[in-house]
Amino acid sequence: MLFSYPLMAVVQEISARIGRTTGRGIAGNMRKYYPNWLLQSVVLLLLIANTINIGADLGAMGDALKLIVGGPALAYAVAFGVISVILQIFLKYTRYVSILKWFTLSLFAYFATVLVVSVPWADVARGMLIPKFTAGANFWTSVVAILGTTISPYLFFWQASQEVEDEKAKPERQPLKDAPEQTENAVERIRLDTYVGMAFSNIVALAIMITAGATLHAHGVTDIQSTSQAAEALKPVGGNFAFIIFAVGVIGTGLLAIPVLAGSAGYALGEARKWPVGLDRKPLEAKAFYATIAVATVVGVGLNFTPINPIKALYWSAVVNGVVAVPVMAVMMAMTARPDIMGKATVPLALRVVGWVATVVMAAAAVVMIGQLIRG
Repeated sequence: MLFSYPLMAVVQEISARIGRTTGRGIAGNMRKYYPNWLLQSVVLLLLIANTINIGADLGAMGDALKLIVGGPALAYAVAFGVISVILQIFLKYTRYVSILKWFTLSLFAYFATVLVVSVPWADVARGMLIPKFTAGANFWTSVVAILGTTISPYLFFWQASQEVEDEKAKPERQPLKDAPEQTENAVERIRLDTYVGMAFSNIVALAIMITAGATLHAHGVTDIQSTSQAAEALKPVGGNFAFIIFAVGVIGTGLLAIPVLAGSAGYALGEARKWPVGLDRKPLEAKAFYATIAVATVVGVGLNFTPINPIKALYWSAVVNGVVAVPVMAVMMAMTARPDIMGKATVPLALRVVGWVATVVMAAAAVVMIGQLIRG
């Protein structure tokens, strides 16, 4: 997580710059400037991964609420899915964004959890600063999965599209390609927002990993099949407070993640199909866009009524994201150097270099993983 931070932050900044500069999302630019087969392939894989992710998140949220209040976990999963769809479709964009910002406070639950469990901090520091590499398929699959949750295609599509949404919501903002005089202020805002946000994201991820390592793994619990199993295993070693806070964190994180997953799917498919898109539009103005959000969420809900294990689904959707990210990042990096796409607001060379390094790292991890899986 420590070494991935600069890579993920730069890639997210580049995503935001593409949206802010061109007035289009990632898929919209791919449709205009790149082969259709590439766009359709990326969008299809994104839809599959996002839908699985939504289903796993809803299942986890249902499990977590059951732990706190009792009752049927599946009914709670359905309710969370319905609430998410209703908020995205019928709530005004600016109001919805403010609600999502408040949901981020739930992530502090993971900080609270790590503070109340016994953590060998010297071991944590060594693990963070001196990474260990092994040749096994399990290790490299985990590496790709972790990269796929931090440097993930749905985040690229969401961030670029939110810059476009903000342009629509604030008439004084224009695409930087057409208004280069706005570049300096826009870039400063994007950079601050992105680097602080990605740092917070990484710290939350570390808190979760540290808590799991110091409690579950340290007590031999290494095969987690559900959120409730994780929380129940945490209870004897972390106490009731850690148990409840962990469950609350799962619910809050899901409420924050599901709109991003469903929304990025809507943006990607909508831009690829030339549909009217945007959470600022009324439902009847962007029927197909909102239908995509609803269908992705409904199918995600449906996955919880199948024998598919939600934890394994979440894990393998992250692996898919880690692989799909590679061609998307390569296209994004190519976009940043093209004056016909970016105008005079092309991305600086230093940023492009780090972006290409991130792309190469993701590609190398995916290649090694596939090689190890084939080798068996």
